[in-house]
Amino acid sequence: MSEHPRSFAWPVRLERSGEGDEILVSCRDLPEVITAGRTEAEALDQAEDALVVAIGGRMKDGMDIPVPSSPIEGEVVVPLPASFAAKLAVWSAWRASRVSKVALAARLGLNEGEVRRILDPSHNTKLDRLDKAARALGVRLVVESVAA
Repeated sequence: MSEHPRSFAWPVRLERSGEGDEILVSCRDLPEVITAGRTEAEALDQAEDALVVAIGGRMKDGMDIPVPSSPIEGEVVVPLPASFAAKLAVWSAWRASRVSKVALAARLGLNEGEVRRILDPSHNTKLDRLDKAARALGVRLVVESVAA
């Protein structure tokens, strides 16, 4: 596993639509992320939601999640909501570890169904449980505060 911290914020492009009444959003790293908003703030809120849906879908399908690219001119970086970023961090560590859900359950002293819920992007999991799972997989969750 990587010893370097991983970012859970993706660059998106905001472009005014041809009619100019909407701001279109796209993401180079996740081409399925396509949304829009009437204002920049609304477009960025929609971008966050679209990132969660796209990444959650990839998680459910067992697909790779790309590491965010460095932003280029004209892009804005959109972070995932903290709870979803923590879930993705644990899911990514689990995939990289090649540990079975049964083996992870044994490490955590839980049943497999509980581990399935921990790894399920649509299931809310408390941060302390995600932290315990991350540690069982050899990684640490670290909280960082940045200006909004």
